[in-house]
Amino acid sequence: MIPANEENATIEEKQEVQKVFNKKLIIKGALWFALITVVTIAGIFFYTNTGNTVKALQHISYKYIFICLIMLFGDLMMGSWRNHIYIRKLNPVVSHWVSFRANVANMFMGAVTPAHGGAGPAQIFVYTSNGMTFIQSFAVSLINMGATLIFMPLAGFVAIMFMDTSSVSGIIPSMLKYGFSFFLLFLLAFLLAFWKPVWMGVIIRKLANLVSAIFPRRREKMDRWADNSFASINKYQQTCSIILKDNPILFPLSLLITTVMYLNKYCMQYVILLGLGINASLLQVISIQVLIQFMIYFAPSPGGSGFAEVGISVLFGRIVPAAILPIFTLLQRSFLLFFPAMIGAYVVISLLRKQTLKQDVTS
Repeated sequence: MIPANEENATIEEKQEVQKVFNKKLIIKGALWFALITVVTIAGIFFYTNTGNTVKALQHISYKYIFICLIMLFGDLMMGSWRNHIYIRKLNPVVSHWVSFRANVANMFMGAVTPAHGGAGPAQIFVYTSNGMTFIQSFAVSLINMGATLIFMPLAGFVAIMFMDTSSVSGIIPSMLKYGFSFFLLFLLAFLLAFWKPVWMGVIIRKLANLVSAIFPRRREKMDRWADNSFASINKYQQTCSIILKDNPILFPLSLLITTVMYLNKYCMQYVILLGLGINASLLQVISIQVLIQFMIYFAPSPGGSGFAEVGISVLFGRIVPAAILPIFTLLQRSFLLFFPAMIGAYVVISLLRKQTLKQDVTS
């Protein structure tokens, strides 16, 4: 028999996932994402020599663009396999195609919500719509989030070691500190929730008591949140432990896929530069892209829009001529985010349509 607090926690979590798939919220996020991105890229375009930028378009080598499309396909496949290695153990009936759709839906909702807030719920919603239980879907999302939280700070430290950051100033150091702070905070929370759930529960209860002391009217709500959060941590920690205990090779494999997937993303920038006729150090390009990805992952704007373009213009501006910088920025964002998000948008719109039809039938 499931304890009442655990059952309530699951119900509330399902409701939170449903809230993410709010049509108005998605449209609003997509509009803000598009507006900030267009304004920022336009600013970079007009800040540089626009005449030379237009001329540079004539010299793009399209064979390298084709290679980028192949690398993009590899990126989407690795992202889906990172989930599917767990899914096929939990529910062999669920096809890899479901994991592919879950991955691109994750990328779209990450693009239209601040700090990738809608990415996890999108993935969970796709899986639960295709036969997976909520607990199983959440556990897989949590485990792979752990792999990302481990990989990204390590990659960030290595990038700083290999990159000359002495001339970097302005907003970039602040963005790096912001990125490191959030990654380490989330990694600590993940490790505590997994290995020491009781400690995490104590921290949550103390936070709830602190907020309740400041806002007495919210005491009942905060106490309920603390109880449900503690129940959820225990439940998912147990679920993740069972998955990893029964399949000990899967988490190292997930870390390996995560590493190769992100290296593929980083190398894509190098191929784009070759397509634009620019020869640069592969190590420097990877290091710069690691830092950009690191800075924008938890950025407060949808998909890191604005922050990403500024980061690209400042860091890649050291190796990319000013006239080519707007084109490079547009291509970089297109292959890393716009194209996958467009595929994910189709998946999410299809899910919203099915959800609406079900509501019409039941009403």
